[in-house]
Amino acid sequence: MNLQSMTGFARAVAEYDGNSIAWEVKSVNGKSIEVRLRLPQGFERLESAVRQTIQKRFSRGNFQATLTVGRAAGHQVQPVVNEAFLKDLAGLAKRLQEQFGVAPATADGLLALRGVLDIPETIETEEARAALDGAILASLETVLTGLEMARQGEGAALRLLLAGHIDAIEALTLKAEADPSREPAAIRDRIAEQVRLLMDASANLDASRLHQEAAFLATKADIREEIDRLKTHVASARVLLANGGAIGRKLDFLAQEFNRESNTLCSKSNAAAVTAIGLELKAVVDQFREQVQNLE
Repeated sequence: MNLQSMTGFARAVAEYDGNSIAWEVKSVNGKSIEVRLRLPQGFERLESAVRQTIQKRFSRGNFQATLTVGRAAGHQVQPVVNEAFLKDLAGLAKRLQEQFGVAPATADGLLALRGVLDIPETIETEEARAALDGAILASLETVLTGLEMARQGEGAALRLLLAGHIDAIEALTLKAEADPSREPAAIRDRIAEQVRLLMDASANLDASRLHQEAAFLATKADIREEIDRLKTHVASARVLLANGGAIGRKLDFLAQEFNRESNTLCSKSNAAAVTAIGLELKAVVDQFREQVQNLE
């Protein structure tokens, strides 16, 4: 399945029975799914159907859908002028001008008076309304398909970015695993040197007990478990990316796990080289988690 970003925009325009229908839908990141609608007056009846349609198509994101409905070009309702009434008003205006010196009447001023210009109302039957609603919802499906394609386009780019981050996490994990400081001989030499320094500092220390404590600290500093878990999380992330779909939450959980293991690796490290690898690993994990926030 394709990956989807939660960011996208689409617009669709259609005509039905002399009506122009235009939808604009955009989406941004969100923890769940939230839909905000802007519907023309009189079309609030579609709110429930529109919400359900969007929620069936997507699982995450904040959506804003705007509907515009008007008369299509060439189908505007022609106004009707009450010419007799207009003639009477024009005569009255002329007499007022002659008798009282008022300003002459203008055409737009006369036409703006109530009763001069009338826009006939169209009578809408229940059948016509239902048919128009059906056309509006069909246009909504069209715009949502466009939005889905836009989100999938960004999702494909995100897949490449995330795959690169996972490769980097794996490479750093293997680098930490292979670091010479983790070799038994290196660990033994380091412990021996630390014990020697302590014994030189104080002759009263129990050498046997000191060796036991040093061995215990060396065991606590072992990062084998962290490396194994990082490898497991890398494999899981690759499976999720390969399967696709709405995997944003699952990858976000893995990002948290990556972060936890990298933190533990840094805290347990007793070698500068491994600490440097852990810090670089934390930086890559932060980049990975930032990009995951954009996925559905």
